[in-house]
Amino acid sequence: MEISIQNSLISVSLLLTGLSAGLFFGWSVSVIPGTQKIDDLSYLNTMQSINQEILNPSFFIVFFGSLIALMLSTYFVYPISITGFSVLLIATLIYLIGTLGVTGMGNVPLNNELEALKIAELMSTEISDFRDYYESQWNRFHSYRMFFSVLSFIMTLLALHIQYKN
Repeated sequence: MEISIQNSLISVSLLLTGLSAGLFFGWSVSVIPGTQKIDDLSYLNTMQSINQEILNPSFFIVFFGSLIALMLSTYFVYPISITGFSVLLIATLIYLIGTLGVTGMGNVPLNNELEALKIAELMSTEISDFRDYYESQWNRFHSYRMFFSVLSFIMTLLALHIQYKN
């Protein structure tokens, strides 16, 4: 069996979308339940710290690399397989809108609000109110991006299967 540039690109897309989906799924089943058990002040301090630390090269390679690899895969598969192209295009759009879009329009603005918050200057009721607002909104957006990143991963897996059949 010949390994083509298309199959290699889809494999890289699969790896990166899998890592992205795994990160978001893992967060949903471990970090969120864990942070629901801590007090309001600890929660806000923890989320500030996590939001600062996640902005690192490894995260950026996986998060943005998924989209780049999906776009390249879609482009290079087009002349070979219309079915594979269609599945990859859907995977790319799902990742672009459902993962990157939701993160950029939902989670990031909330993270920026949290980062600007001067927690030490707040009264306990203000801390509690902000946590309720932030946590409910952030977790809702996170659920969307987790779902869409997993869906994009599944579509990329399907595209690789289609490509190997050709």
